[in-house]
Amino acid sequence: MYKQILTALLIVSRLHAFAQTAGIGERTLQFKDVKRNRPLVTEVWYPTNDTLKAGDIQKSPFLRQNTVRDGKIAGTGLPLILLSHGSGGTRLDLEWLAQYLVLHGYIVASVDHWGNTFDNKIPIEFIKPWERPQDISFVITKLLADSVFKKVIDARKIGAAGFSFGGATMIELAGGVANYPLLLNYYRTTGRKEVEVPELPTLVSLLSDSTFVAQTRHVPVLKDRRIKAFIAISPSIGAGFTSKAQFKDVQGAVLLIGSHADVMDPVKLNSRNYHQLIPGSEYYEFPGKTGHYVMLGEANDGLKKAVPDVFTDDPSVDRHNVHLTVDSLAVDFFRRKL
Repeated sequence: MYKQILTALLIVSRLHAFAQTAGIGERTLQFKDVKRNRPLVTEVWYPTNDTLKAGDIQKSPFLRQNTVRDGKIAGTGLPLILLSHGSGGTRLDLEWLAQYLVLHGYIVASVDHWGNTFDNKIPIEFIKPWERPQDISFVITKLLADSVFKKVIDARKIGAAGFSFGGATMIELAGGVANYPLLLNYYRTTGRKEVEVPELPTLVSLLSDSTFVAQTRHVPVLKDRRIKAFIAISPSIGAGFTSKAQFKDVQGAVLLIGSHADVMDPVKLNSRNYHQLIPGSEYYEFPGKTGHYVMLGEANDGLKKAVPDVFTDDPSVDRHNVHLTVDSLAVDFFRRKL
């Protein structure tokens, strides 16, 4: 369905974005879930009519639109979208998507998943999928109670999107229940390469840690009924989902986006698998040699040279156009489902 209407969506969405008069405001919020002892730094982008100040214009290794720091929010009754980054990433990884959504009238909040970020690597947090959905739910609660944001957010229109491990976060927030014994067995056997991370040499041994294994048997309910629409981009941990019964509590709308040449989270095991198991889910797959890291920001030449495996794509793949496609799919999906 999406491939038939994608060209029209791209044209309409681009025109709509250019027609916007509001700019993009941005502020950083410092939350802490005391109960779980997790600091949750959260970046929020939103429409603003304030103009850029000299201090707002900063150099960045990524191609991005400058934002007004701590500007006044323009509008009320705005839908809220939560973003969840990939494993070892940051809350800024999907800013390209956040900015596009803001230009179409959304407030977007993205959280640093504590212990699972680029600058704060705690090995055990790389294998605890159940913490991330709780991070998202906690941030929603804080935003809806915030003296500023509660006045402008339409609590009836909340959506979420995530990439890679963040895509798996969407699956669990939607109501999918992972089979952790099955997932752990996969990581110890055929999926071992996925946890053999050079900079985190203890990951494999942690899979057998008695405290960790015990935690997998007592995972809380992760479904968040406040979220009505979910986008899982190149989702992971698909090996822990083999039955439609694991999705019997999914009620919100789900869109899955995969990349054909993704070797980190292969579509057969992950995005296609989820699509087959989640009734009524929608699916789009990028063809050819589109890989996993194409969903990260567009980097400048310096960063491309420094980290080519992550920020340089196959010559047949245009990262900018991939992002525009995801942008258009996301706006269309959230407009229909929220």
